[in-house]
Amino acid sequence: MKNAAVVFNPDCRDCSRLSQFLDTVAEQYPDYHSRPVPAFGAKRPRLLIVGLAPGMHGANATGRPFTGDHAGILLYKVLNEYGFSNKSDSVSLSDGLTLKQCRITNAVKCLPPQNKPTAAEINTCNHYLQAELQQLHQSAIILCLGQVSHKAVIKALGLKQADYKFVHGKQYSVADGKTLIDSYHCSRYNTQTRRLTEAMFRDIFATIRKQLSN
Repeated sequence: MKNAAVVFNPDCRDCSRLSQFLDTVAEQYPDYHSRPVPAFGAKRPRLLIVGLAPGMHGANATGRPFTGDHAGILLYKVLNEYGFSNKSDSVSLSDGLTLKQCRITNAVKCLPPQNKPTAAEINTCNHYLQAELQQLHQSAIILCLGQVSHKAVIKALGLKQADYKFVHGKQYSVADGKTLIDSYHCSRYNTQTRRLTEAMFRDIFATIRKQLSN
């Protein structure tokens, strides 16, 4: 793993395709963040939520994970219900939202075309995730939203993919007392098709809250 002190580079341009795409987006939307999006929340969290990548009109626009897009509507609502945030919605960097014992990041820090990063881009960005995992509380829970996030975390932890299959609601013991929990991503597609319902998502957070309260 790389040095944990080097967690995030807001000027990273390691992936040429993503950097060029962000340059184009910045021209089209000059008021957007259109740069790598940093993690948000507690510095030494007991819960780390890992998404896929910034959304075009969400995190890429606002500069904060899951802020301003459809996926964030359910996420921040449930975070507030279970005591991980002081507000139930997230619309901008200046909205006064704070997280409690929780941090949110993405497997890929830059907006990818069509929301689909390549395997090489996921791997190139993985050292940031490695550094973030090193900052967790000893008994922390890592919540992976979707299969890409799950695989990125498994890689960052130096584990074998074959031993850790993505299954919604599945829990794994990993890395010195930490727990990995899988959930379908709270994307517009998954929630509208009811692949992920609000009840299913609340069940995940009820489990997390119970385990962190023990």
